[in-house]
Amino acid sequence: MTRAPIAVFDSGVGGLSVLRHLRAELPDEGVLYAADAAWCPYGPKPPEPLRARIHAVVGALVARGAKEVVVACNTASTLALTELRERWPALPIVGMEPAVKPAAERTESRAIGVLATATTAAGEPLARLVDRFGRGVRVHIAVPEGLVELIEAGRGESLEAVALLRPVLERWRAAGVDTVVLGCSHFPFARAAIDRTAGPGVEVVDPGPAVARRAARVLTDRAEDTEGGAVTTFLTTGDPGELRAIATRLVPERWVADADYDSLRI
Repeated sequence: MTRAPIAVFDSGVGGLSVLRHLRAELPDEGVLYAADAAWCPYGPKPPEPLRARIHAVVGALVARGAKEVVVACNTASTLALTELRERWPALPIVGMEPAVKPAAERTESRAIGVLATATTAAGEPLARLVDRFGRGVRVHIAVPEGLVELIEAGRGESLEAVALLRPVLERWRAAGVDTVVLGCSHFPFARAAIDRTAGPGVEVVDPGPAVARRAARVLTDRAEDTEGGAVTTFLTTGDPGELRAIATRLVPERWVADADYDSLRI
């Protein structure tokens, strides 16, 4: 296991928002980043074929020797996290969930908003979080259709993104929302557009740092070697050149630009 990598998986480039925090937590780890660009975006797709696809992608990462898998995708976590853990019980698998708990703890107006994909918004995990931690809090949930696609095209902070977000965030502002949860790993790459549109005094909660800390803690708890060699390999079911171009724009650190890029065949 000395040279075994951590695998980070998303439908596209959204998981880079988690990867940058994971790199800060574990700078010496080898990492496989997998973008299932051929199926991106996941949110609108039918659950059953998508669940099978998620299993296939994780299986491909397991076959490459991953010692831990970070499912850096809220939609994939909503649909398949439990089943993935049942299928690979010896493999640590860390998922994502909307940060309803910290948002409910921080809000002063007792009103929070959750930006999510369609699957996450309608999923049982989010409903359980709202039921458990959202009592006494007004929880508004919205699906900004098209935002993932803008981010995949490198336009998450564009005027187009602002125009897409404005109806939701202005409605929330009128309802007194003072805390916004990013319920999709893509959405941190629209942070400037969200901040600009949400208005002053609105806190935005990104779960990425907490997920990265959890992934690092899991390795420590299992006494895994965390000196695998800081090599990053980017895998995609789409065009590796396109992934490289967008990755170097979204995460400009040297380790991204100098990484290896290759195809992932499912």
